Amino acid sequence: MSLIRKFASVGGATSASRVLGFVREALIASVLGAGPVADAFYAAFRFPNLFRRLFAEGAFNSAFVPLFAKELEGEGQEKAAKFAGEVFSVLTLVLLVLTVLAIAFMPYLVATIIAPAFADTPEKFELTTDLTRIMFPYLMAMSLVAMLSGILNSLRRYFIAAIAPVLLNVVLIGMLVSALVLDVSDPRVGVLLAIGVVVSGLLQLGLLVLGIKQTGFSFRPRRPRMSAKVKRLLALAAPAALTGGIVQINLVIGQIIASAQDGAIALLSFADRVYQLPLGIIGIAIGVVLLPELSRALRAEAFDEARGLQNRSIEFALALTVPAAVALAIIPGAIVAVLFERGAFLPETTAATAAALAAFAWGLPSFVLIKVFQPAYFAREDMRTPMWFSLASLIINAGLSLTLFPIYGHVGIAIATSVAGWATALLLAGALWRRNEFRPSSETLQRCLMVLVCSTIMGVCLYLSWRWGADMFLASGIGTRILLLLAAIAVSMGVYFPLSLMTNAIDRAALMQALGRRAS
Repeated sequence: MSLIRKFASVGGATSASRVLGFVREALIASVLGAGPVADAFYAAFRFPNLFRRLFAEGAFNSAFVPLFAKELEGEGQEKAAKFAGEVFSVLTLVLLVLTVLAIAFMPYLVATIIAPAFADTPEKFELTTDLTRIMFPYLMAMSLVAMLSGILNSLRRYFIAAIAPVLLNVVLIGMLVSALVLDVSDPRVGVLLAIGVVVSGLLQLGLLVLGIKQTGFSFRPRRPRMSAKVKRLLALAAPAALTGGIVQINLVIGQIIASAQDGAIALLSFADRVYQLPLGIIGIAIGVVLLPELSRALRAEAFDEARGLQNRSIEFALALTVPAAVALAIIPGAIVAVLFERGAFLPETTAATAAALAAFAWGLPSFVLIKVFQPAYFAREDMRTPMWFSLASLIINAGLSLTLFPIYGHVGIAIATSVAGWATALLLAGALWRRNEFRPSSETLQRCLMVLVCSTIMGVCLYLSWRWGADMFLASGIGTRILLLLAAIAVSMGVYFPLSLMTNAIDRAALMQALGRRAS
């Protein structure tokens, strides 16, 4: 299977989750708007989600996948199974202790980390504390899911792990529909959503267990002990905890600052959901596929293959994210209105969310490039260099957020997040260039330049066409709005993709191979 087809497999599964995520967010927006319960739910959900990204998808996967792939490639399945059993036992013990401590000290954590400004509103503070306590076991389930996903990805079985997050949205949509039918009060809706999060985690864990069984690979948990290989894993995971969760850490910093503005956390969460669609389809697909593939190539000392993997990843990433970023920046209001503007989500909420979305959009390519460059370090078991770059990015993000928030409110936080993303991407790329571990080929550089040219032309056409239809959009109902938005998307695609194919911004041969046909 070609690299692009592997990206497409993961991206297709992830896109299903993101589309259902939109349905979920639209229902939450309709039921709760940007009110206090929405603020409390998003603040509470961000905390276990942060730990999941840091210790599961971030630190754990970044350290586990290269080591597991090395065992699998060099020592065979028996040794890899033994390593997996040792790690599973230690991970379960650590997660159990962390969950118990977090639940016990949750009021202190809410008051100091999650949403300090909520202390001025006792009801919102108590609700946030309760919701976070209910949801925190989700971290344990999802961390074990991350380990099983790493095993499946190393075995080149990408789809099951990528489709599992769909269950979160299916369960939460079910909870929201039930709340609407039963006319449940807002605080009880928050509790239902929190319970749904935990249930979805258990369902995802069950799905991944079945996925592992289908591969024929098996391992058994062992008595928790600090073997040499587990110590090596922990030594790599410690700096990767910061590196792998950079976007989440930056979002939490923004959340702490935004908690001083009523509704700001919910507004940023709605905007985040929109730009997470292209980031999820493209960035996560690259991150999931590239790390095990690169680890295997470096283990086999196939350095030309490793360089080719990264070149193709950059081309794929920018060919799709640059035009997406341009579109999100030019018509954010139309996108937010179609997705969310109904019920308690008013036109004023649309305008505030759209402003944040436009600021996030300019950082979108950088967030995907981070997914391309980080595996080059992780596959070489170098976790410390990205860690220092992440610290620099955190300082930039925090400093800009504190500076811009008093001026631009929640939009200032989105701007700071985008700037921090570009700083991280440039630092990662610069160090790889300096070490001569990766330099993009002249062909890749030429394709990237043509992507910028084609995206600029597309952006001009989109802007001019939207000026013609904007007044009609504002005066219309949801049906006409959907049609106008689809027409704008069609104009964008009708300009960008033919141009990108004619100028070779997109590799025609690779595209045809991914589609299963010969290039003409």
